Amino acid sequence: MKKLILLILCFLIGNKIMAEDKNLEIATLAGGCFWCIQHPFDAAPGVFKTVVGYTGGNKANPTYEEVSSGTTGHKEAMQVHFDPKKISYEKVLDIFWMQIDPTDAGGQFVDRGNQYTSAIFYHSEEQKKSALKSKEKLEKSGQFNKPIVTEIKGAGTFYSAEDYHQKYYEKNPIRYKFYRSHSGRDQFLKKSWKDNKINKKVSKEELKKKLNAIQYKVTQESDTEPAFHNEYWDNKKAGLYVDVVSGEPLFTSIDKFDSGTGWPSFSKPLKSENIVYKEDNGFFMKRTEVRSAQGDSHLGHVFPSDAVNTGKHYCINSASLRFIPVEKLEAEGYAEYLKLFQSKTQKKSP
Repeated sequence: MKKLILLILCFLIGNKIMAEDKNLEIATLAGGCFWCIQHPFDAAPGVFKTVVGYTGGNKANPTYEEVSSGTTGHKEAMQVHFDPKKISYEKVLDIFWMQIDPTDAGGQFVDRGNQYTSAIFYHSEEQKKSALKSKEKLEKSGQFNKPIVTEIKGAGTFYSAEDYHQKYYEKNPIRYKFYRSHSGRDQFLKKSWKDNKINKKVSKEELKKKLNAIQYKVTQESDTEPAFHNEYWDNKKAGLYVDVVSGEPLFTSIDKFDSGTGWPSFSKPLKSENIVYKEDNGFFMKRTEVRSAQGDSHLGHVFPSDAVNTGKHYCINSASLRFIPVEKLEAEGYAEYLKLFQSKTQKKSP
């Protein structure tokens, strides 16, 4: 009887996954080292999952060693499974352009050879048209002084890379960050997209329409909301806290604790790469400001603390955040974070 119940559950779960997949689209993208293009998409709302691997070559089931040797014709690539109702293919391409050097025909940064060159592999005529239009848009923007050489070609067989390459930025964060900073990628992207012409930051006028007065003053003018008189300081519900401007995931209720300060307090961010740290010398003191990586929203400050096991206290403004309860994560495109809350007993506040 137990086996029968288990089989029925597996069938139902399988059908649910298939139903979800029917609503998803796939974008196949090559941008050099696949470690570096995976994490920006994992952080994007509407992305269901990402898989790194190899495509475009002439050998079945190639290994990493074979692809990296340049003998198989494959490129290191990634497939993005996304919900077009929550994030458009055009937006996926916008994110992609901002992770690469589209003018380099010989590789990407420190990695040289065809296996590291950039490409967009389209899965339909509609994707092909969108990719060509997106490339043309970038060319006309004047963002780069050199020709855009990223290939646009039909998608072929995609082979998943070995497990240790999947989400490498999570499995080996120190080595990953060392590689990124020493490859030249981070320096190039920071310089190239400082004045972003293809995907400009939302204008002040648009933000004023989107945000209420306190949200605008906090996120855009680095103001601070009143203690104990803000939306989430005493929120005890389980869920995810995202940037109110960009929607990028920042903190979870699992790491939220009662600091007694009157502002939402967290022991650590959900993903370190979504947080930017800046020195703040205002009010005649030296503090460390924290901002969101994609939205560039002022969030608050981080302080040393003996009250939590991480030794850090992230003191954040409610006005910089939007809270998404666990039961709405899937509907709002954050299904990948449901696994964090699967345990019945959520970790208690430090």
